[in-house]
Amino acid sequence: MNTVTIEGGRLVVSPRGLDKLWSFTRRLDVPLSQVKGATADSGVRREPKGIRAPGLSIPGKYAGTFHRDGEKTFWNVSDPVRNVVIELDGTGKYDRLVLTVDDPGGIENTINAAMTS
Repeated sequence: MNTVTIEGGRLVVSPRGLDKLWSFTRRLDVPLSQVKGATADSGVRREPKGIRAPGLSIPGKYAGTFHRDGEKTFWNVSDPVRNVVIELDGTGKYDRLVLTVDDPGGIENTINAAMTS
């Protein structure tokens, strides 16, 4: 599970609990200028992940950095439906963030509203 907030023109993702260990990440800090959009996506967990390096990949839990078709994605997913996909412009460390959150629709709305203001 992750906490996602907007702080001073930046998107901040904080994995919770042991997810920090599994994903090798304490915090992701991305300028909003690199965020293209967010979408609540209950089916994303079924999509191919790619090669894990570093991170954890066991049935039902994907955490860390995954490489597929030239794209670098940060996954921290543990729920089958409460997920959000955040598309980035590729100029930073990642091209996409795929996250389990408490309120995917709320996070989607918050991120997309922050980008337009």
